[in-house]
Amino acid sequence: MAAPTLETRATPGKVWSRLLLLGPAFVAAIAYVDPGNVAANLTAGANYGYLLVWVLVVANAMAVLVQYQSAKLGLATGMSLPEILGKRLGNKRRRLYWLQAEVVAGATDMAEVIGGAVALNLLFGVPLLAGGVIVGVASMLLLALQSRRGQRSFEYAILVLLGIIAVGFVSGLFVNPPDAASALGGLVPRFEGTDTILLAASMLGATVMPHAIYLHSALARDRHGFSPDPGIRTKLIRATRTDVVGALLLAGVVNISMLLLAASSLRGIEGTDTIAGAHAAVTSALGPAIGVVFAIGLLASGLASTSVGCYAGATIMGGLLKVRIPLLTRRVITLIPALIVLGAGIEPTLALVLSQVLLSFGIPFALIPLIRLTGKREVMGIHADSLALKIAGWASATLIVGLNCVLIVLTVSGQS
Repeated sequence: MAAPTLETRATPGKVWSRLLLLGPAFVAAIAYVDPGNVAANLTAGANYGYLLVWVLVVANAMAVLVQYQSAKLGLATGMSLPEILGKRLGNKRRRLYWLQAEVVAGATDMAEVIGGAVALNLLFGVPLLAGGVIVGVASMLLLALQSRRGQRSFEYAILVLLGIIAVGFVSGLFVNPPDAASALGGLVPRFEGTDTILLAASMLGATVMPHAIYLHSALARDRHGFSPDPGIRTKLIRATRTDVVGALLLAGVVNISMLLLAASSLRGIEGTDTIAGAHAAVTSALGPAIGVVFAIGLLASGLASTSVGCYAGATIMGGLLKVRIPLLTRRVITLIPALIVLGAGIEPTLALVLSQVLLSFGIPFALIPLIRLTGKREVMGIHADSLALKIAGWASATLIVGLNCVLIVLTVSGQS
């Protein structure tokens, strides 16, 4: 549901007082610290040390650009990306577009539930299927908070979980700090064989989460409303830029910390190709207390990201089909695929990898329309992208889409 216009909620003089940095971008940033990122970053550090630090730095820079574009679209037009596409596409194309976006959102949500279930298993020995149910119920409570108390309360809850995630994955560095010289050396772009190229492709290619692109445009619009005054919109967009940079900087620090932790404490240890194996190695190398904190961070990651994923799916359906299902009902429906996977006994880390490959198919459908729309003056008005921003946007889109194609090909060929 569209938010009231800015003028009905605050005078222009109060705009800046409402623009706290802990806002919509921090909800979108959860997509960048989900269980899939945990698996990729730990694998990179454990197998190749500090070699691929530069990949995360580049990935984070592109994430800032893409999420800023999404938020700017919502503020400049008063519409989310799904709503704009829903108006521009014919009925058949609109339904097909919704189908692929829904599948991608479902795959993302499934991965998050699996990650949370693994965390409960590590912490308390809860069977994976029961853990999936618990994560689903807990995410319902978060979504109920959004439905009953509004977006701001939901943002606060997600922010708390993001803080727990940060503590969970950064704390180990204080026990066993990384080698500063080696970490700085990892900023130099280079590879060591085909396997590192594949891993870098998965890390860079998973930078942009389609559901986060769809969602952020709605989050920014719903929080700040739409103002017909270009001056107020400009202030909102500028402040949103700071919001995005702050949120993605935090997410980037968490991701890099995961890699540095693995590089300094897990290098060469067998069994770190799964999340459970990495947790066991962290516990062995740094002590049970850090192992517990790590698992709590993973649990917060799964819980927060699955709630955000469900919220994104509702945004996609509402914008493209003009159909709104209650968030709690949607939560129950989208929980089923994850429970089937967990009940079937499929190895959780493998399920995470395959879900990321499926997610990769949806990236061009979200990213390319976003870059096209934000560059059109008839859509964005005075807020249309500058030439430099257009070049940066298309360069990022080309790189991300290309790397995802590489990732899909290499992963499929590796599985066959």
